[in-house]
Amino acid sequence: MVVKGGDLGGSSNPWLIAVVVSIATFMEVLDTTIANVALRHIAGGLAAGIDQATWVITSYLVANAIVLSISGWLATVIGRKRFYMICVALFTISSLLCGLAWSLPALVAFRVFQGLGGGGMAPSEQAIPADAFPPEQRGRAFAIYGIAVVVAPVIGPTLGGWITDNYTWHWVFLINVPMGILSLLLVNSLVHEPASTAAERKKLRQNGLSVDYIGFLLVALGLGCLEVVLDEGQRNDWFDSTYILGFAVVSAISLLLLIPWELTRKEPIVDLRLLGNRNFGSCFVVMLCTGAILIATTQFLPQMLQEQFGYTATLAGTALSPGGFVTMMLMPLAGRSVNIVPPKYAIAGGMAVVAGAMWYVTGLNGDLTWSYAAWARVFLAIGLPFVFIPITTASYEGLPREKTNQASALINVARNLGGSLGVSLAQTMLAQREQFHQSRLIEHVYPSSPQYQETVRQAEQFFGSKASSAADTSQRITDWIGQLLAKQVALLAYIDVFWSLSLIAIAGIVVALTFMSNKTLGKGHPS
Repeated sequence: MVVKGGDLGGSSNPWLIAVVVSIATFMEVLDTTIANVALRHIAGGLAAGIDQATWVITSYLVANAIVLSISGWLATVIGRKRFYMICVALFTISSLLCGLAWSLPALVAFRVFQGLGGGGMAPSEQAIPADAFPPEQRGRAFAIYGIAVVVAPVIGPTLGGWITDNYTWHWVFLINVPMGILSLLLVNSLVHEPASTAAERKKLRQNGLSVDYIGFLLVALGLGCLEVVLDEGQRNDWFDSTYILGFAVVSAISLLLLIPWELTRKEPIVDLRLLGNRNFGSCFVVMLCTGAILIATTQFLPQMLQEQFGYTATLAGTALSPGGFVTMMLMPLAGRSVNIVPPKYAIAGGMAVVAGAMWYVTGLNGDLTWSYAAWARVFLAIGLPFVFIPITTASYEGLPREKTNQASALINVARNLGGSLGVSLAQTMLAQREQFHQSRLIEHVYPSSPQYQETVRQAEQFFGSKASSAADTSQRITDWIGQLLAKQVALLAYIDVFWSLSLIAIAGIVVALTFMSNKTLGKGHPS
């Protein structure tokens, strides 16, 4: 069956095309999280420190951010299908080289190329279904794409933990190779270039292609340096470090100069005018919030379970898995909802559920169970589909077809940038609130305190029979109280992090209700 009204450019089934492009989507998004849990194994295998090994993550994100913002323009100039296949091929070859890397510098270099390929894929993966389906069916098409985007970060830590626990870190990257080859074969056979984009490319070449080199340089410096600041800031004391301050200044100047430069170009490499569109601008901001919450929780829930409760990487990852199944079940329903409920109300409702999920996690304590963590992720998973699908679908509403590449690129920039901002905010808050809570709790730990004396008395009864001497008993009690205090401090800091994420969700509700159109997609209702 071919869906009428789309611009498929061929006779392939558009639903099959949505599934095909989701393969590479899943592969690329998975790679943003799967390597996180393998860092210690990578550092040990390549004789590097854990701080040095973090460049395995940072190098990928920097390259991804740089190419992502200009990939819409590149897809228009090169041809969407051709550019997409080049990116998938680059990502697949780079994954093979990452798995065969012999040193940390080699691995970082290959990760840069992998990030370039991965960043280039994302906009085409959204634009292809957008053109293949008529507006009234785009919601259900994006549901398939959304499953890959939302579920991949959930599976990433679990799969990465299982691979590193049972095999070697090399397979974290090598697993992409067969998936990449499958994606290339299917895309080459089934995906066709839309007539409108082919005509736009022909028109550009006839008029003489003008490459915005300065715009590209400003984008690369601005987003690349910003990514380094966000990823390395907490580890380097933020602006007390000349290293971080230098990158921040370069990023700020580049992004400020980018605005007037791109707005005055006839053929801008990044079409910033789209952000002036009320509906698209709102979608961009809400996607920032969504990316911050999704990526931050995906990183910090497993981190908390491993560091504070002694979970293995695999077990911590499984706490996120039930949420992934819930998302898969709800995505089709969320896809249908965009034709019934105006996106602003669907997004507001979804964000309200997300805010409630973050509030639920603030009730954690020292007796946290696996089921509590799993339910927290399930509650979050209930809200995310009703946020992600309406944003993705509404961002194309009212835009001419030749702008879909640029629009898709900017929405993906919002998701990735939001994720980086969310993780950076959470890391900074976690460190600062740990210091705050430690200073406050220590105020109540002094020898004359009745609570302290009672705690010591109970500890003496427990450790007295196990220690070899009074000095040994005293040392064990001191160590135990220190560990208990450190755990309480850490849990209070995590609670503050989840409170901050709930406030980000509330901000998303406000933006959606205040600025987005009331129009029901695909039905032609007035705003």
